[in-house]
Amino acid sequence: MSADFLVIGAGVAGLSFALRAARYGSVVVLMKGGAYQSNTAWAQGGIATVLPDGMCSSGDGVESHVADTLDAGAGLCNEAAVRTIIGEGAATIEDLMGYGMEFDRKDGRFELGTEGGHSHRRVLHTRDTTGLKIATALIEAVRETPNITLLEQHVAIDLITTAKLGAVADDRVLGAYVLNAKTNEVRIFRADRVVLATGGCGKVYLYTTNPDSATGDGVALAWRAGASIANMEFIQFHPTCFYNPGATGPEARSFLVSEAVRGEGGILINAKGEDFTLQSDHRGSLAPRDIVARAIDRELKRSGADCVYLDITHKPKGFMPERFPYIYQNLLNFGLDCETQPIPVVPAAHYQCGGVVTDVAGRTGITGLYAIGEVACTGLHGANRLASNSLLEGNVMARLAVADCLHRFAPGKPVPAAPVIPEWEPGNTAEADELVVIYHNWDEIRRLMWDYVSIVRTDNRLRRAAARLRNLGKEVREFYWGHRVNADILELRNLVTAASLIVDCAVRRKESRGLHFTLDHPGTAERLRHDTVLRKF
Repeated sequence: MSADFLVIGAGVAGLSFALRAARYGSVVVLMKGGAYQSNTAWAQGGIATVLPDGMCSSGDGVESHVADTLDAGAGLCNEAAVRTIIGEGAATIEDLMGYGMEFDRKDGRFELGTEGGHSHRRVLHTRDTTGLKIATALIEAVRETPNITLLEQHVAIDLITTAKLGAVADDRVLGAYVLNAKTNEVRIFRADRVVLATGGCGKVYLYTTNPDSATGDGVALAWRAGASIANMEFIQFHPTCFYNPGATGPEARSFLVSEAVRGEGGILINAKGEDFTLQSDHRGSLAPRDIVARAIDRELKRSGADCVYLDITHKPKGFMPERFPYIYQNLLNFGLDCETQPIPVVPAAHYQCGGVVTDVAGRTGITGLYAIGEVACTGLHGANRLASNSLLEGNVMARLAVADCLHRFAPGKPVPAAPVIPEWEPGNTAEADELVVIYHNWDEIRRLMWDYVSIVRTDNRLRRAAARLRNLGKEVREFYWGHRVNADILELRNLVTAASLIVDCAVRRKESRGLHFTLDHPGTAERLRHDTVLRKF
């Protein structure tokens, strides 16, 4: 199958790209699962952006948003990327509203919220299901666009590049080998412009707010193709994942209580009712996420408690069901009335701040290959993402990537002749009857990462994790080449790659900065203020 543009992933970044690119050529969008299995669809908070004068908070402006982003990023942001992406905020809101997205308003004006690390109220939202509403608007627009082919249950196996086919003078992308998970058929998808928009890798960890599809696929695909990967040690842990040890099912285990609840007055307390976060930062519960997550981790270790609590009971009755209806109802379904009871919470893996090295237009080191959204590392987030900058980044990068594609690789513009692409070579054709091995390795990776590469790290734990992941990587490779491929094997292959990249980056950073905190190197060193870049040779 051939197309002018091949998009792998269907969150805000991938869908925004597809809708713009479809004006200029044919687009194929691959979704590993269903239409709403993305971090975008699960996002509760909103989009942080500065609106034109008269529409934003008093005293707010682009410079203030830039300053907050740089502060959260702990000295590792690329300021040029920050200014470009933050400066496109108003255009992003206009773009999304053009696809039918509506944001909450009060008296005709946008109703703005705030979250940790923000100095002003600048977060646009649709109650507490902003991401789902954005995903719905974009998916409906995509389905109404004739030039876009949306394929569910299609999993990219590997990218096809000239370098992998033996060319030495020209490293450019040619497409991808793709598994139809419904039929187990593998096909070549040919495209000179391939966009990775696969989101993050939260499922690398035992506890995460991410959907099951977040297995680091884009980073692993890019790594195997020879692209540079950076800053994977910076995994953001969301401070407030609902703690409900008796619950079953993925939603019960990973139910996020939005940071916007703290933005509206929610306070983190311990079992004694004390606001312990003020010991770490004067902003308390609204400090940046790395600070709050470490404060919770420290409190749990100090007290021996299983969780801390998010208290919003001081708000007037009716406030929570009105402002946060999804959260309120879900908690009720789990037997907790947050208007009268504090919410038990713990940190959980949430966001990948590193990823495939790109510029703000998503351009990688492989010609024709782009990475946009969470999978990309532009320098916007630095060592810690400022809350609600991610949906903004995904849309802005999509628009800039389309413009760059049209400038460099306009459809119809002659491209060098491509080598003959061989059919995909499977391993041994035996059926994957040892599925228990897949699930055991999957579970071991996630427990290993949680125990050894979590909020607080040490050199010894990282060395142990690296050694075990090397062995697990060998086991997974043997399994991959020894059995008929299926979606589970492909996800496990990507999961162990993403985990290994996180650990390898963490081992190289001999300081504590942002989301990477190690007891062996607790200080921040100016001489180490640089990206951790890895590339497979």
